[in-house]
Amino acid sequence: MNQPEGDLAVSGLTKEFITESGRLVVLNGAGLQMKRGDAVAVTGPSGSGKSTFLYIVGTLERPTAGTVRLLGEDAFARSDAELARYRNQKIGFVFQEHHLLPQCNVLENVLIPALAGAGADGAASQRATALLDRVGLKSRINHRPGQLSGGERQRVAVCRALINDPVLLLADEPTGNLDRSNAEAVGDLLLELNKDHRTLLICVTHSMELAARFPRRAELVDGRLLEQS
Repeated sequence: MNQPEGDLAVSGLTKEFITESGRLVVLNGAGLQMKRGDAVAVTGPSGSGKSTFLYIVGTLERPTAGTVRLLGEDAFARSDAELARYRNQKIGFVFQEHHLLPQCNVLENVLIPALAGAGADGAASQRATALLDRVGLKSRINHRPGQLSGGERQRVAVCRALINDPVLLLADEPTGNLDRSNAEAVGDLLLELNKDHRTLLICVTHSMELAARFPRRAELVDGRLLEQS
């Protein structure tokens, strides 16, 4: 059987949970194909499976059935330990909560994924500094998260997601805790960095304003991903 084409090829993705009430099907054959530089906004009502879809594509959860192929490789054809290393090298995450470590300064927070991988050497520190400069936070490198605004903390989280130069960048409600001005700024940043780094960008959002700015939009309906024209 021929594999779906694309730098990211998600096919037949199914996720079921066993609950006290019986079997709950959250995803039911969801699929998506993307090429480097693509950006897709995924919308849908609460409980439709948006975050589950994102977590499976990001290999944080395994599917009940279906495949996720990134650059031609089957992401789940790995042990859990191998998958953790793969995820650190290939995938960046931005969540609604920034999850910055309060005891670490801005630069140290950005370097955390590098520390978990090959190590935060001088080159990693240079990349982190360049990313922070790119998002207007070079002067805040030695500040701790508590000294930053909400928008600044989320920009640090975006830099952290990009420090290992991932192929795939996943954002789960990245503007959900921000006011309108900061939400627009973070949305601009994600789309600009997507173009600059030619990542594959998937953004789950309830914000129709943010979704409308993406070149591709899809909605999760009855467990399937329906792309909108």
